Amino acid sequence: MKMRIGLLYIYTIFLFSCAKKSEPIVIDPNDFHGSVDKVTEVMIHDIFSPPVASRIFAYPNIAAYEILASQDNEYKSLVNQVRGLTPIPNPEVAEKINYELAALISHIELSKRLIFSEDRIEAYRDSLYTIWDDKNTNEFNASKDYGLKVAEHVAKWMNKDNYNQTRTMPKFTVDTDNPSRWQPTPPAYMAGIEPHWSKIRPFVIDSASQFRPTPPPLFSMEEDSDFYKELKEVYDISNDITTEGDSSEEVEIAQFWDCNPYVSVTRGHLMFATKKITPGAHWIGITKIASRTTNADVNKTVYAYTKASIAMADAFISCWDEKYRSNLIRPETLINEHIDENWEPILQTPPFPEYTSGHSVVSGAAAVVLTDIFGDNFAFDDDTEVPYGLPVRTFKSFEQAADEAAMSRMYGGIHYRAAVVVGVDQGRRLGKYVVENLKMLQ
Repeated sequence: MKMRIGLLYIYTIFLFSCAKKSEPIVIDPNDFHGSVDKVTEVMIHDIFSPPVASRIFAYPNIAAYEILASQDNEYKSLVNQVRGLTPIPNPEVAEKINYELAALISHIELSKRLIFSEDRIEAYRDSLYTIWDDKNTNEFNASKDYGLKVAEHVAKWMNKDNYNQTRTMPKFTVDTDNPSRWQPTPPAYMAGIEPHWSKIRPFVIDSASQFRPTPPPLFSMEEDSDFYKELKEVYDISNDITTEGDSSEEVEIAQFWDCNPYVSVTRGHLMFATKKITPGAHWIGITKIASRTTNADVNKTVYAYTKASIAMADAFISCWDEKYRSNLIRPETLINEHIDENWEPILQTPPFPEYTSGHSVVSGAAAVVLTDIFGDNFAFDDDTEVPYGLPVRTFKSFEQAADEAAMSRMYGGIHYRAAVVVGVDQGRRLGKYVVENLKMLQ
């Protein structure tokens, strides 16, 4: 009997000695960069349009930010600052929660709800869950429960932004009787994308039309008209920068800022697509570069992602409002009809009206917000496009990058000058409004 008790005691001691020891779960900025990168990767796979992609970035960032801001006196909640957001729920057992972990889990959960290929996010999530659970089960479970609770709260708010309603609205009707109106362009001749995006609830701006730009030059095919001069300028620039092949600086700029998520390629009877990031995703990549360059901690990293993504989401709403108001024809259509039937732009013309340039508006807004966060004359090496076979480009500031992004649309042959000049100004005015009205720092 004594021997049995002794053996049981020894066995019990052995089990306790072999039991895993819990250790704190540490979340660093790279964990959030990784989550954002995974979302971008899945969006490329699923081929989301630029406006929809901006929505996918914004909501998960907001959920993560609200959790972190609730525990950091340096940051302010977005409640009463972005439209319709109500306070996130309080945790039931606060002392067990790792708020950085909860924020990351909330980001992953909302991202999963916003994309099509949920299995790709789930695989990424589950691999992280295994690591965190192995380190500290109690801390992981408490943080996960709270992160999912906040994600559910933000999702209910998100689902009231009119996105679901726009899925059932009529498709865009092409006006073939008016020569100034947009027509589908080769090679896929796709219908106009997101004609009702102006009906999406904005985050900070008052309405989709708040930053309505000046109208484009009056349509005219008279050779002395301002409009025709801008059309001819697109054609002449394209010819000038391609005379020495595809190695000119302007061609490289056009390709670097292409950011067309769906480029149709036709070979014989076969048509397929090459996939790339959207304009918003490129600036999210620049946000990551700036955060890493400054060694930003978790809270500042999420703050930067959140403010930038909100500005860009509102920029797309503003831009798309104008696109389907002015409904202006693309240079490719007119050049082929009136100047050179064999001409092709360097970049593939995207499937929506011309004015204003989406990349210009979004770049202007993002540059203003990032300058506000990281400072003027913030020099950086932009390696965002390296995964797509393009080299690194160096910029002296976010504003210089925005100007180059805007001009790239003319070099690429897909926009007139007015669309890029007015567009980047439209974005900067909107970005300034976001900076002045979205007070995220105490």
